[in-house]
Amino acid sequence: MNLSKKSILHLGRLFGITSLLTFSSYSFSSYSFSGELHAIVDDFSNVETNSLGIPRQFIDDQMVGGKTQTAIEISAGKLHIKGEIVPPRGQPGWASSVLLLNDKGLPQDVSHFEGVRLLIKLDKGSISVSANSAEVTNYDYHAAMVSVQSDGKFHEVKIPFTSMKRAWSEQTQLNTTTISGLSIVSFGMQPTLFDFEIDEVGFY
Repeated sequence: MNLSKKSILHLGRLFGITSLLTFSSYSFSSYSFSGELHAIVDDFSNVETNSLGIPRQFIDDQMVGGKTQTAIEISAGKLHIKGEIVPPRGQPGWASSVLLLNDKGLPQDVSHFEGVRLLIKLDKGSISVSANSAEVTNYDYHAAMVSVQSDGKFHEVKIPFTSMKRAWSEQTQLNTTTISGLSIVSFGMQPTLFDFEIDEVGFY
């Protein structure tokens, strides 16, 4: 999919909104670390919480005027998300899943890892993943597209931290000692169906 610079700018801003709304009730005035974080953030073995015992967050563009419809199911250790992107007028549409690394939204040190790892099956749509750093104050987090074949099979995808880029801000190096969560986002510039399953999310 080819995106214009303007489209990428819109996408970055809207993906930032998802994290802004999720983290708005938390204070980042001081950083708090809890030692080395486990590699697996979520194996979806619990219906309500991720593998760190923290509730998942699911939000979409309806809060900014979109009409995206999302169906979410967690069963047999897998997250299944499907629906239809219906964007707000003149903007991309999106549906986001946010996995916090701390129950208070505080940043964690993941510098002993190389990047983000997913076990994912993609049937329809486009997916992006971001590593949300508390140092990024305008919500333009470092993100990357998830590239995987739509062949009905689960694939392991590894996204190096060094490959994650910001959408509209000056390109800065991701500070992996200040990561508060991961966001997995389905998006589209026009009405489109999306359907994917995730078996596991974490770091490698």
